[in-house]
Amino acid sequence: MARIVTLRHRIVSLAAAIFTLCAVSACAGGGSDDTIRFALDWTPNTNHTGLYVALQEGLFDDAGLDVEILPYNDASPDTLVDAGNAEFGISTHGMATFARAAGAHTVAVLAPLQHWATAIAVKSDRDDLTRPADLDGRIYAGFADPGVSETLAQVIRNDGGQGEFEEIVLGTSAYEAVYSGTADFTVSYLAWEGLEAEHRGLPMRYFDYTDYGFPDQYAIVVNGNEDWLAENPDRGRAFVQALQRGYEIAADDPDRGARALLDANPGTFSNEELVFESQRMLSADFMRDDQGRVGTLDASRWAGYARFLYEQGLLTGTDGARLTTEPDWSTYLTDDYQTP
Repeated sequence: MARIVTLRHRIVSLAAAIFTLCAVSACAGGGSDDTIRFALDWTPNTNHTGLYVALQEGLFDDAGLDVEILPYNDASPDTLVDAGNAEFGISTHGMATFARAAGAHTVAVLAPLQHWATAIAVKSDRDDLTRPADLDGRIYAGFADPGVSETLAQVIRNDGGQGEFEEIVLGTSAYEAVYSGTADFTVSYLAWEGLEAEHRGLPMRYFDYTDYGFPDQYAIVVNGNEDWLAENPDRGRAFVQALQRGYEIAADDPDRGARALLDANPGTFSNEELVFESQRMLSADFMRDDQGRVGTLDASRWAGYARFLYEQGLLTGTDGARLTTEPDWSTYLTDDYQTP
């Protein structure tokens, strides 16, 4: 295990604490019995284009569905979905795994981004940082996301390093810290911060996880409330298929997807061209599986990264204790609601 110094988050404590927040009805307005509530994980962005295509182009209306978007707040989408305060929400491969391991009644139903959409980032003029092994002893500007520190340490070890670095938790200020030289590396979302850096004339060097023996993962997934889905299989299927179609449209016609996002959120984006560039990158590199399909889920793909989290001792059960038996990863996802 890497020695991460100062302000290092405690993954086990966070995973256990997230799901003690089940009484979060104040975090989301109660919808009618006919409303399907969808919880965002951040402010609207190009990870959400399929959702906005489905809304703007009437795909949900055509399916007879009333859909309400719940804006991001302090409660994670996984928590809201587990508590029944949203029927669906955006999550990540890692967070969805932490949630279900800890007892959440959530299941992944769609994977809008099929591949890692982040990479380890350093300034390209840092001649002393040309490979992950060079990050030993350096300062990582991070976000306190569960599992990320361990992932970075493993990538460094896979490149021959020790996997030891200092971590400071800065949130969105992490990028400026790297740009200014007060931190050495961070994790950049390639289709947003990566493009922003280019626009600002800040050339960066990126280390992709899969280039250093790390398994691929789903960058984002859509989680559903398992109990609601069992009670409403037809409505669940109609929602997932309309959402999947929205993401297919955004993948096939990225400018159409970007425009739907912009039209639904006027005034949100100061640089609209960045939205188009971001969606084009996602469409080209991240939204399709190896057979060219959009949204698909595969248990063996899920197991790759989830098993790493388990083997690192990061997953805890309903009692908050570390899992000692590897879960059946196929129960963490389902493609039963997708388009056949």
